Amino acid sequence: MKDHICILEFPSNLGLKEPFAGHEPGVKKLPDFLRTHHFHSSLKASSVIKLAPPGYSMDLDEISGVRNAGEIIKYAKEQSVILQKVLSENKFPMIIGGDCSILIGNSLALKEMGEFALFFLDGHTDFMWPSLSQTGGASGMDLAIVTGYGHDKLTNINGQKPYFEEQNVWCVGNRDYEEWYVKAIEDSDINYTDLKLLRKIGIEQTISDFLQMIKDRNLKGFWIHIDVDVLNDQIMPAVDSRQPNGLEYHQFNKILNLLLSDHHARGLEITILDPELDPTGIYTKNFVANFCSTVNSTPISNIGI
Repeated sequence: MKDHICILEFPSNLGLKEPFAGHEPGVKKLPDFLRTHHFHSSLKASSVIKLAPPGYSMDLDEISGVRNAGEIIKYAKEQSVILQKVLSENKFPMIIGGDCSILIGNSLALKEMGEFALFFLDGHTDFMWPSLSQTGGASGMDLAIVTGYGHDKLTNINGQKPYFEEQNVWCVGNRDYEEWYVKAIEDSDINYTDLKLLRKIGIEQTISDFLQMIKDRNLKGFWIHIDVDVLNDQIMPAVDSRQPNGLEYHQFNKILNLLLSDHHARGLEITILDPELDPTGIYTKNFVANFCSTVNSTPISNIGI
């Protein structure tokens, strides 16, 4: 698989609020931090492309109710152009964020190329809109935005709303069980499997059902979203919104292996890991070791759209 990998660096932090007054989120440092800890060299990617994001601010867009909406839209369009080119060259993109708002541009690219599924692996649902959000940050609304919820400024870029049909999305791994928080996604047509249900059904069955859905609906492929906060807080605390519990690495690796082994896989994104919250790199080193070992041992039978 390594010969086909193209690493895309999309280190936007526009979707997050300041961790404290006057300080922007450190997720923008993730690509360089991963490189320092041998992520790039371990994967031996055929190429690396970096897209510098707009400058950070806390500005709230009054029309959409989302912070930095204009800059996120601009960046999303630039992401889309790059990602479409990489996919058209039959490369397998592995995208390093950044926060979860990078899903918007990646989803836009896919929609402009056809109908795809989304495997959304995250410790939260990210399925809310401005009236539900406590921060106005797109990083907590990204799944809602890409399925068409919210103002058209963000949900209908280039007239492509929705970027993913709800029934083609699987949201897996949430462990924020507050009733008000999960009600929105439970009322949607998204296939919702929280951490408790994942453990009950099992990883193999969950992935099998997801892949069968892609075949049944004759979709062009699927995209993988990975927010590292899906991992157990004890092994990945370097995130902005910590919660107890989560996936262990052997479970995460199994999910990744099963997804990447299927020829419908088209690419993935890694988000939220904040180098400033892992000053010694101990958690990042462990993540790189597990992720890269799994990728390097997983054959891909077909690349491209």
